[in-house]
Amino acid sequence: MAKKLRIQLVKSTIGQKPAKKATVRSLGLKKLNSVVEHEANDAINGMVASVAHLVKVEEID
Repeated sequence: MAKKLRIQLVKSTIGQKPAKKATVRSLGLKKLNSVVEHEANDAINGMVASVAHLVKVEEID
């Protein structure tokens, strides 16, 4: 079974560049403190890395 990631938006996207806002939105995060779960793959890992200063990530099984 693949690892899953729980991703939480902990910092607002106000004042961020449009590309960062789009990345957060494409992860499925809308409001502050919203949480989503995704399978850990290269695409998701790259998106999380680009907005690491805005999100909190934990691995779940």
